[in-house]
Amino acid sequence: MDVDTSRIQLLMRTLAQRADPNVVNAVLKDSELSRADTEPPATRYSAYKEALFVRHACDALGDITFGARAGLEFSSSSSVTAYISKYSRDLKQVMENTARFHGIIDPALAFSLRVSGNAASLEAEWKDSGFSRFHRRTEFLLFAAIARMRALTQLKLHPIEMRFQHSVGQHADTFQKIGGFPVTFGAERLEIILSLPSLEIPIPTYDPSLRAHLLEYGERLLAERTSPTQKTRAQIEGLITRSMPGGIVQADEAAAQLGLSARTLARRLADEGTTYREIVEDLRSDLAQTFIKNGMNLSEISYSLGYSDQAAFSTAFKRWTGQAPSTFRKRVSHPLSQG
Repeated sequence: MDVDTSRIQLLMRTLAQRADPNVVNAVLKDSELSRADTEPPATRYSAYKEALFVRHACDALGDITFGARAGLEFSSSSSVTAYISKYSRDLKQVMENTARFHGIIDPALAFSLRVSGNAASLEAEWKDSGFSRFHRRTEFLLFAAIARMRALTQLKLHPIEMRFQHSVGQHADTFQKIGGFPVTFGAERLEIILSLPSLEIPIPTYDPSLRAHLLEYGERLLAERTSPTQKTRAQIEGLITRSMPGGIVQADEAAAQLGLSARTLARRLADEGTTYREIVEDLRSDLAQTFIKNGMNLSEISYSLGYSDQAAFSTAFKRWTGQAPSTFRKRVSHPLSQG
């Protein structure tokens, strides 16, 4: 899955403002990216590598809010969806366009607009559940959505609330200060809550004839687009993630939820070069490290990942990383550069 290079260019500029070129180059390397991947004539790059870049940049700076801060700097894009939004009538039409056409530019994430009696919600849902583990990229994308609304309306728009499904421990207040609006973690949905009057905010660049032309083009792109086939691994990661906190869905149950026999599931995973156990271990290891960086305490992490007690979690963590969770926490508190 590929996304527009304007995003990686923004991320690199934002990182370069806080760190020296050696750090930027190190983050690119860790993200399996080169300068050629981010500069013309390149126009698209891997969404997975984008997720790695945001993660490694946060690690290098020792600042888990880097993605959110960078997102608030996102103002323009050359995608067809960006131009449809630019020529829309009002913010409601922008969000309707986003719900309709966002899959063209990022097929891993879908948006939907829900309007209730007293508020509106721009709700996000992962189409590729493998991306749900990348908390820093998730924060980048939602804060970037606010930045785009502000750029389009030319107003300092403040949502009623932004909600994330993951937790960030004691860092929650920092995200709220960055945005200047309430930010909730550990919520049921991934969404941005807006007041009903905000939907009527006009877009100064509204052009109905241009919008009609672009809508026709967007519909043609949708018709021509083939939805990427989600790997069995990604489907399993989604099931495991949704079973947390406090439990890990077992292989037999996961197979049943996918409408497969246990044997068929095992065979499909083998074709992808993995096993159910390997997926569970990899996801637990990855999330454990993220949770520690998020500032969560070890007992909370142990429960979230489905361990019977903290000792069992600590033993597993040392097997994954070669160090105790407390040692890992101390190490990540001393990044490559404070910029």
